[in-house]
Amino acid sequence: MLSTLLVPFFIALATSLVLVPVSRLMAIGLGQVAPPTSDRWHSKTTALFGGVAITLTSLACVTALFGYGQYAILLACSVAIFIVGLTDDAVSLRASTKLVAEIAIASVFVFFRYRLGWTESLTLDSLLTIFWIVGITNAFNLLDNMDGLCAGVALIAGGAWLVAAWPVDVTSPAYLEARYLAVVLGATAGFLVYNLHPASIFMGDSGALFLGLNFAVVTLAPLEQDGGTANLLSVVALPVLVLLIPIFDMTLVTLSRLLSGRSASTGGLDHSSHRLVSIGLSERVAVALLWSLAALAGTVAVAVRHIDGTWSSLLVVGFLVGMAIFAAYLARIQVYEDADVRQTSGKITPLIIDFVYRRRAAEVLLDMCLVSSAYYASYRLLWAGEALQANFASFLESLPLVLGTQMVALFAVGAYQGLWRYFGLMDSIVFVRAVVFGTIGAELLILYLSRFEGYSRAVFVVYAALLLLMLTGSRASFRLISEFVNRWRQTGSRLVIYGAGDGGLVAARELLNDPHKRYRMLGFIDDDPNQAHVRVHGYPVLGGYRHLQTLLIRNAVDVVVVSTRLIDAERLQWLRDLCDEHGVALSRLQVDLETLAPPPHRPRSTSRVERSGNTGSVS
Repeated sequence: MLSTLLVPFFIALATSLVLVPVSRLMAIGLGQVAPPTSDRWHSKTTALFGGVAITLTSLACVTALFGYGQYAILLACSVAIFIVGLTDDAVSLRASTKLVAEIAIASVFVFFRYRLGWTESLTLDSLLTIFWIVGITNAFNLLDNMDGLCAGVALIAGGAWLVAAWPVDVTSPAYLEARYLAVVLGATAGFLVYNLHPASIFMGDSGALFLGLNFAVVTLAPLEQDGGTANLLSVVALPVLVLLIPIFDMTLVTLSRLLSGRSASTGGLDHSSHRLVSIGLSERVAVALLWSLAALAGTVAVAVRHIDGTWSSLLVVGFLVGMAIFAAYLARIQVYEDADVRQTSGKITPLIIDFVYRRRAAEVLLDMCLVSSAYYASYRLLWAGEALQANFASFLESLPLVLGTQMVALFAVGAYQGLWRYFGLMDSIVFVRAVVFGTIGAELLILYLSRFEGYSRAVFVVYAALLLLMLTGSRASFRLISEFVNRWRQTGSRLVIYGAGDGGLVAARELLNDPHKRYRMLGFIDDDPNQAHVRVHGYPVLGGYRHLQTLLIRNAVDVVVVSTRLIDAERLQWLRDLCDEHGVALSRLQVDLETLAPPPHRPRSTSRVERSGNTGSVS
């Protein structure tokens, strides 16, 4: 069976490698190019028609290898969406026009009984199927915003779907879809060779809509579980996880635009990839990060397909919670230059105000999910099989008590008063108290109601440990992501901090977290030999003054910041001369108090002895 997928893939790959350069020359000759604009990412005029090569390769290879009959509906609708995209590339169709065309094409699939199968109601399932096809089609179109991103994610998602489908009965509809998908992936891989940064050709709407439609329809095909049945989790989670990055980006962009009073159909530099670049990652690193997330989502999808349903549900919930936190972090990044103007001019929508005031509600909902997951996982870790079934009634009976008690404890200790981006060690103490109080409170309540019959104290020990890990991990996530970004930042001045003590730690935090300046931290310089080759705040102590001199000679540093107060005047002058000789900026970070309002003068109080004039000893 493997050869029946690999052979079509490589034939399509070879064909695409030939057709993409031809399509590029054709696009240049016809003037079908994408010039740089303020709402687009690319900085040079680039040929379109990459979608022409992808579509022609797919149609030709499918027809030549498998014939037209089995794929008549899929090929006809693919041609239709390709024409819509090609027309949009040429004359820029209105968003409403494209939407009507997409709904019409999706309705054709529903007419021929393509359905998601998420609900027993055929009416509701038909509407959900149309929404799915239109949504995924547009999600791929929105994802085509940076070199190699859309094509790379498509390859990863398609590969994950094929792995999840393995093995599949060659007589089933899923096998026909798998062969078709292998051809589309081969055509996409050939295009990706020319679309990697710096891209020489774009796929355009013709290619993005073609890929989106095909992935939306292929993922409608149900995958059979071992034994021939498919559980509800795999039916719903598999396509969502495989296509999570397009869904993630579309949701983030749409909500951001609506909440900022913009049209969701208006282009802009507010996609997840743009936000990653705006905080200092290079374009290639940003794309690679989204590729990695797509691969991770695909791995989770494969796990859902092949592991026990109860564990896979926890895996899905954990991964989706992590992606939601990542989305919240990206949503904080300033991408709209006129946001402040909108707010000061009174044009901010009531929805934004409501969102700001209700952001704590999202934390409460997250914690409800974490508490429930931790309590469920504690039962799963302690029991399995018949033992789990015997104790599961206790779980269902006590879950509302545990959930209610724990949420009250979190509120009572002030867990919802902190800011995630400033989460520190002392903040974790708050959650330790909340978990201890919540766990003890739940145990006492169960003891009062049922004398603890049918319950195990070990469950609550495991539950408390898991919940504490989840709560602190979620709150520390923003700082962890920021640290990751600082380590991988490829833009900004190369920074070395002179002094690896407390002042150096303060300097590193202030400079690296400054949103208005970008630095690439290389490490610390310290003359104390005991500090050599240790790490401070996660960055290495590179050596002493002589090592700094070597770095400057190699032109490896742009900025030197002196953080220590212990440096003598002679060494400071050496630093000035050295940095001036090599054209390197030298600064000194000083933390001091400036008196703005002097304290009022208070006359010295006079004791009773002084008032009486007695200056002798008092016995």
